[in-house]
Amino acid sequence: MLSSSSSSLLPLKYFLNHFISVGSDFFSRFESKGIIIPSEIEETKEQIRALPPVWCLVLGCEMAERACVKRLQKEYRALCKEPVSHVVARPSSNDILEWHYVLEGSEGTPFAGGYYYGKIKFPPEYPYKPPGITMITPNGRFMTQKKICLSMSDFHPELWNPMWSVSSILTGLLSFMMDNSPTTGSVNTTVHEKQQYAKDSLAFNCKNPTFRKLFPEYVEKHNKQQALEKMQPESRQEDSKPLVKKLVNSSGEDDKRVDTPEGRRNKKQPLPTWMMLLLVSVFGMIMALPLLQL
Repeated sequence: MLSSSSSSLLPLKYFLNHFISVGSDFFSRFESKGIIIPSEIEETKEQIRALPPVWCLVLGCEMAERACVKRLQKEYRALCKEPVSHVVARPSSNDILEWHYVLEGSEGTPFAGGYYYGKIKFPPEYPYKPPGITMITPNGRFMTQKKICLSMSDFHPELWNPMWSVSSILTGLLSFMMDNSPTTGSVNTTVHEKQQYAKDSLAFNCKNPTFRKLFPEYVEKHNKQQALEKMQPESRQEDSKPLVKKLVNSSGEDDKRVDTPEGRRNKKQPLPTWMMLLLVSVFGMIMALPLLQL
């Protein structure tokens, strides 16, 4: 039973005392205005202490989740003011404990030009417990839809530091992705395969409804890329048309020049047959003169 477990009594006591301290701050506001009598405040505290352990646990969990939500809201505001380079992260519209992120591949790495979409799931006990991190976009570094083994993830709760924030988690994740160190959930791929994944990443992400909803700027970027790729073949065809037209015009002008009187004079005429025979005869007589002298 929860009430008889020594491991559960400590957090229950902690949550109970925390709840009472929060309640004291709440009551003191009314006490200063003379709305609540001090004796009634102490009576209320005793009633709270008399609650069954299960109720204390429920109240404690609610307060822990409330503190988690408050912390994440604060971190999101800080992230909006000072974004992490090459990273975009936003909480889900209906669950602040679930965050979605996009890592942009760094230049000079096989991931350059790639956009890698994933999720971070925070526990209600955050920041005292680490989150779970997964990658959704095929990337050639981590398995998709599997938790990533990271010192800042729930794979290593013993290494977790409550001082770490969403920004530090994302910075560490980006740095770890650019590295080739093997870990649980990593995959072994060639540089060419990673480059191909990077090339296909944005198109893959835009098929995801949640991605399209949370990251419209990347959807717009993908649409512009598609429009540009569609325009390139058409521009090459347009560039080839003047060249063909020029060749046709030049050949037509040559024909016109030949048809003119000057062109007909400049055009070489073949020798008549009788002149060819005369030249051959003269040439033969010249060659035969030495023989006639003998």
